[in-house]
Amino acid sequence: AADVVTLDIRSQSVIADYFVICTGNNPRQIQAIASAVEDKLGEINVPAKGFEGAADTGWMLLDSGDVIVHIFGPLEREFYRLERLWSAAPTVVYLQ
Repeated sequence: AADVVTLDIRSQSVIADYFVICTGNNPRQIQAIASAVEDKLGEINVPAKGFEGAADTGWMLLDSGDVIVHIFGPLEREFYRLERLWSAAPTVVYLQ
């Protein structure tokens, strides 16, 4: 994943504690990122509560309750601009 950002949304919303937002360069990479996140959640015994989207649409969401992971294609990330929408939430992690 590229441009990984973790936002602390606890003071902004009750839907989750953190958003992880990242970019995959193409549908295959988006699917691979989603699969890797799902595998890692399974390894640490955190059940996934829900999945939305599809790799070929440029957006996938994995909901583990406290953490929601958004995986975007480059164009979709620019279009939705979640970091700007949630700009009041502190950035916990940023990895390029």
